[in-house]
Amino acid sequence: MTAITACPTCGRPTTAVALSETSWLEPATLAQLAAAHPHWQKEDGTCPACVQQALLYTWLSQGDAALHDHVQRVWPLDAAAAFGAIPTPLRLHADPRFTGRGVTMAILDSGFYPHPDLTQPRNRIRAWVDATCEPVHVARFRSDEPPRWPGWEAGAPAQWHGTMTAVTAAGNGHLSHGLYRGLASEAELVLIQVSDGHGIHNPAIARALRWLVDHHATWGVRVVNMSFGGDEVATLRGNPVDAAVACLVAQNVVVTVAAGNDGTRRLVPPATAPEALTIGGLDDHNTFDHAAVSLWRSNYGLGVDAARKPDLVAPSIWLAAPLLPGTAVAREAQALFQQRGQPESERRIAGLKLITPHYQHVDGTSFAAPLVASVVACMLQTNPSLTPPLVRQILQQTATPIPGAPRERQGAGALEAGLAVAAALREQHQTLAAFTVWPRVADGRITFLWHDHAVQQVQVLGSWDGWQAPGLFLEQAEPGVWLGARPLLPPGRYAYKFLVDGDTWLDDPANPRKAWDGHGGFNSVLPLPD
Repeated sequence: MTAITACPTCGRPTTAVALSETSWLEPATLAQLAAAHPHWQKEDGTCPACVQQALLYTWLSQGDAALHDHVQRVWPLDAAAAFGAIPTPLRLHADPRFTGRGVTMAILDSGFYPHPDLTQPRNRIRAWVDATCEPVHVARFRSDEPPRWPGWEAGAPAQWHGTMTAVTAAGNGHLSHGLYRGLASEAELVLIQVSDGHGIHNPAIARALRWLVDHHATWGVRVVNMSFGGDEVATLRGNPVDAAVACLVAQNVVVTVAAGNDGTRRLVPPATAPEALTIGGLDDHNTFDHAAVSLWRSNYGLGVDAARKPDLVAPSIWLAAPLLPGTAVAREAQALFQQRGQPESERRIAGLKLITPHYQHVDGTSFAAPLVASVVACMLQTNPSLTPPLVRQILQQTATPIPGAPRERQGAGALEAGLAVAAALREQHQTLAAFTVWPRVADGRITFLWHDHAVQQVQVLGSWDGWQAPGLFLEQAEPGVWLGARPLLPPGRYAYKFLVDGDTWLDDPANPRKAWDGHGGFNSVLPLPD
């Protein structure tokens, strides 16, 4: 049995092999670790999560250009870049307070594995459903039992895709100590298999959706994701998949689907369903530089209204996803990371697109769609009364258009997770629902908003006066809504943070502009043009 020890820098359980990974780090990253932990020495080692955090903060401290250089151009030949995929909550500017708790998601895909990111330390897989047969077979699981179903341990290729989409949306990052978690990391799951080993076809998709129409209320399913294409159709009239999606949405369930990766116009359900949120691809080049964003080669012009699909786009490359445990690739990854620094090992790590011994970076709209589904789960956690049309409206109103990209290929634009969740919160307060951009700059003032029903005091401190306390105290305009305004500042670029209840510093979840604060976190940025 592998001996378990404690990481010297964070105290989390790990192994001696994992601790040895600091041996290949570059001096700047070692200095970052030493600065954060004054009594730590290189010989002590540190766990993968601390390695990843240190690398990320080192590159961010050097600016977006350095991060791009390390991760995009140097990736993946340089060992220092091997942990370079930006964690999803950071890249999507997500609000860490919301994790899909209390929301159940249904993931339809080719097959699944009970991955530790879904089952540890608590099993969140409520059911596995086989929709390839009639009648549909259902296996139910408690939160304290390991979920098992026919063929779960087979290591079959069909399990790989479904496992990755489920973990992308709702994994808790258990094998990375939480670093590579999905946004809906506390959501419950119903996993529905729609492939019998011979591909995914429309009858099985329609059967799975009809089962959800009849049983979604039993499981509390509010979000459904489908990251695949069925059989191409000649006409949309009478399409059973699209009809089943319409029935499900009419029962207050949000459906997200992947647009596909061919870069063509094709009538392939379920991406053709008008009531579904069809998600295209986005390449953010694994940086925080919004100017570098470009479209991924996803399908477009789907459905009756060709200019309307996809509905929006989300990152579809440089995403962290799990290896399928028990497979030859997973075993090889373990061995490769024990041989770090050797040229042949580095080339193989690059070829397998490995990030850690447990994760690799992936691409495709198959992963963009569950990202949007995970944001929807967080929105519903904040505001369970949201309807599918209102969810669509919020996601599209808060999306950021990509300059120069055709509207038919990007829909409303790029997903903004933090803005969408913040707008879902405001939707509970009609006086604020009309505003989608915060801070609000108008009438010679800058108005700040904080939404939280559990706090007693909120302050805003910023770089405009050297972060002098006490800053600006916000007042509670109505229960849970805190507002405050200060006079307009001269043109420039300002940083700010909220100080909640006098002891907790948080960046602004309603503002996607972030900058590294030099202390392991982020400031929010307020640019004021001339």
